Amino acid sequence: MRPLTEEETKTFFEKLAKYIGSNIKHLIDRPDETYCFRLHKDRVYYVSESLMRKATSIGRDNLKSLGVCFGKFTKTGKFRLHITCLDYLSQYAKYKMWIKPNGEMPYLYGNHVVKAHLGRITEDTPEHQGVVIYSMSDVPLGFGVTARSTADTRKLEPTAIIAFHQADIGEYLRDEDTLF
Repeated sequence: MRPLTEEETKTFFEKLAKYIGSNIKHLIDRPDETYCFRLHKDRVYYVSESLMRKATSIGRDNLKSLGVCFGKFTKTGKFRLHITCLDYLSQYAKYKMWIKPNGEMPYLYGNHVVKAHLGRITEDTPEHQGVVIYSMSDVPLGFGVTARSTADTRKLEPTAIIAFHQADIGEYLRDEDTLF
């Protein structure tokens, strides 16, 4: 477990900023305790400093995970967010999208969001922007990237894709062996 290098930090924060923007500062500057991001086996963990100090007594080979896994670095150096960080993304998200009950199951099976399933969307959401996807009862279901801006979405036919799937809570069951 080690701190992120400058290049890793830049890549990680750029990806995180697509979803929560300048609210990244709320993750680090917390009133209750000091939190930090640490890298362990290509995965980035969000952990309190007190827990991190206690974990130093555990050997690297024996440490499975620590804190909340935000995602992992691929072999090419890109960063991929995991569904395990959804609680924090939904708390600080700049842009949100709500889908109708008939669109929840297709989304949870890994499909993109089509216009027919859209309940509502945050006003002035730009194209290719990270969004957190909610059910109509405000339960976070996952996150994705918008295919169209809010203004363009109104003109589309019902079968047009408006958000590309990135991750959903169904991954806890589908990918349980690779999440950690």
